[in-house]
Amino acid sequence: MLSNQKSTINHQKSIYSVLSKDNGSCARRGELRLAHGTVQTPVFMPVGTQATVKTLSCEEVESLGYEIILANTYHLFLRPGIDLLEAAGGLHRFMSWNRCILTDSGGYQVFSLSNRRQVKEEGVTFASHVDGTRHLLTPENVAASQMRMGVDIAMCLDECPPYPVSEAMARDMMDRTLRWAKRCQAEMGRLRDGEKGRRGEGGGVVSLSPSLPVSLSTRLFPIVQGGTYPALRKESAQRTVEMDFPGYAVGGLSVGEPREILGEMVEASVSALPFEKPRYLMGVGKPQDILEAVERGVDMFDCVLPTRNGRNGQALTWDGPRNIRNNQSRQEDGPLDSACSCSTCQRYSVQYLSHLFRAGEFLGLRLVSLHNLAFMVDFINQIRKSIEESRFVEFKKRFLERYIDSKEQRA
Repeated sequence: MLSNQKSTINHQKSIYSVLSKDNGSCARRGELRLAHGTVQTPVFMPVGTQATVKTLSCEEVESLGYEIILANTYHLFLRPGIDLLEAAGGLHRFMSWNRCILTDSGGYQVFSLSNRRQVKEEGVTFASHVDGTRHLLTPENVAASQMRMGVDIAMCLDECPPYPVSEAMARDMMDRTLRWAKRCQAEMGRLRDGEKGRRGEGGGVVSLSPSLPVSLSTRLFPIVQGGTYPALRKESAQRTVEMDFPGYAVGGLSVGEPREILGEMVEASVSALPFEKPRYLMGVGKPQDILEAVERGVDMFDCVLPTRNGRNGQALTWDGPRNIRNNQSRQEDGPLDSACSCSTCQRYSVQYLSHLFRAGEFLGLRLVSLHNLAFMVDFINQIRKSIEESRFVEFKKRFLERYIDSKEQRA
C-alpha cells in the first residue's frame, strides 16, 4: 500500500484541495474547483457520451446530486460537430447542463475502432462509425475542440494499448502518449495566449473564429499509460508529472485485463503522481473496483456501467447486482432496494419493473437507469463519509462482505 505523502499545495493556483485523509489507507476526501462549480471527491461521473446521459434528462441527473458529467470529444466531433457546438455557445448551453463537464479526448473510442483506424505520429486517421467518412484527430485539434466547447476538464489525446500487449509495444504507445500530451499542452497554451490577445490582455492572435472565443477556464489532464507493466506505468506517471498539469488521469485499464491486477496497476500509476493534484481513473465503475482505487488515493471515476446495465435490466443494490428480467422478479412486490430512497424504489415494485422490460416499454430502461445512478451517488457519499471519519478500510470490508456479484461467483 502506498504511504500518504505530504502536501505542498499552493491553494491559490491549484484546482484541488485535500479536505481529509483516512488513517488506514491512502483514501482522501477533497474538492475540485472548476469554472462551473465545486465538485466533491471522491466523485463518480455519469457518462453522457453524446451530450446526454442515456434515457435521462439533465433535470433528473441534477436532482440526484451529480455535480459533473462526462461527454466524449470523438462522438461530438462527428455529431453535431464542434463548429455547431461553438456557435451554440458551448456544450453546457447546448445541452442545458449548468454544472461541470469533463470530456474524454476520444482516444479510447478510436482504439476500439481497431479495423477502421491508422495511428501515426501526426495523429489518428479513422473512418467514422456513423457514415464511413474519414477524419483525422491530432493532439492539437482535440485540445482546440474541447476548448471551443468550453468544458471544465479536457483530456489529452492518448494511445490506449490493447490487452494483451507486449512490453515493447506498450512502451511505444506510452512514449507517443507523452509526446502527444506535450503537443496538447502547447496548443492549449497557444490558444489561451491568442484569446487573451483578442481580449486585449496581451499575447498573440487566436486562430479560431474571431467572434467565438475559446475557453480560458478549461483545465487539461494528461493520461498515464503503460499497459499491464508496473514499471512502465510508474515511468509514464513520472514523465507526465514533469510537464506540470493541473490534474492527472490513469488510462488503459478495464480493457480486458484480469480484474485481480487492477490494484497493482493503479498503485504503480498513482505512486508517482503529486499528492496535491486530482487523480482520475478512467472507465472504471464497478463498486468493488472503485473501492480498490479509492484505497490507493484515486479521486475521480467514470463508467457507462450504471446506465448501460440499467437499460439491460440489471439493478445495482447494496447486496449486489440483480437481474429484474428473471422469473423471481415477476413475483416480487417490493422495491429494488429497501435501503434506497430514489423515486424508482419509493414508487415502483420489482414485479412492475420486470413487466416493463418484458413488455419492451422504455419506461423500464429509464427507471432502472435512474435507480442505478442514485445508488452510485449514495455509494460515493458513504465512501466520503467513511474517509472523513477515518473508517474507510472498515467500510470497504463490510461492503464487500455484503455485496455479491453473481458473475464473479460463476467465474
